[in-house]
Amino acid sequence: MVTSRVFRGPALVLCAALALSACGGGPKIKKDRAYIARDVETLYRVAKETLDKRNYKLAAAQFDEVERQHPYSVWARRAQLMSAFSYYVSGQYQEAIGSAQRFLSLHPGSREAPYAYYMIAVSYYEQISAVERDQRITQQALDALGELIRRYPNSDYAADARLKVDLTRDHLAGKEMEIGRFYQKQALYLAAITRFRTEIDRYDTTSHTPEALHRLVECYLALGIPEEARKAAAVLGRNYPESEWYNRSYKLLAEKAPKYGPAATGS
Repeated sequence: MVTSRVFRGPALVLCAALALSACGGGPKIKKDRAYIARDVETLYRVAKETLDKRNYKLAAAQFDEVERQHPYSVWARRAQLMSAFSYYVSGQYQEAIGSAQRFLSLHPGSREAPYAYYMIAVSYYEQISAVERDQRITQQALDALGELIRRYPNSDYAADARLKVDLTRDHLAGKEMEIGRFYQKQALYLAAITRFRTEIDRYDTTSHTPEALHRLVECYLALGIPEEARKAAAVLGRNYPESEWYNRSYKLLAEKAPKYGPAATGS
């Protein structure tokens, strides 16, 4: 459980926000929510109790209040991480990233730094969208995961990050394929080839590579460059001989450029 290290030590907690009140005798007027000044241990305890009740958004605000009222206490340092976690589980990923980054800027050498880096990475990771949409967040997730692995390669968090790196790379490769297929359908073959080659050069270990090689065969044949199509098919045959994409490439070469068909098998 990724939260186990954060919950170590004395109980954490915070005070509840004042409810919105109204003036009597006239229209109801909302007042700004305020926090009661409390000693730091009470604040921390109340926040932890709120978190245990799974009221994550309020817990995050309460942990932030620990830091606001007692910025130089050891409790403030713990509250930053608890705030990041609370924001994360409530789906407020940008706020989680902000809390974790603030912790790292103030306590870069802390033993809890790996957890803060992990919070940043998984907060980006959870925002990854479908390949049809912009993948800026996906690249940020990959960068953050890589930073965690680079800094703390032997941590438990790095082990999980490595799994997420593979999934993130596959997602970025899928985006290249999605754009490449779009260009190919528009008969913009050179633009499509650029995208398919990017997938092969950057993400060659992902599940999309066999299709990328096959799409190169299609594009090169469409451009009337059967020799390049043969080379792509040969790479496909060497690395993915059992792939359905290789079978399709071989059949396509045999149909469109018969003299290049046997060469595509490496024979």
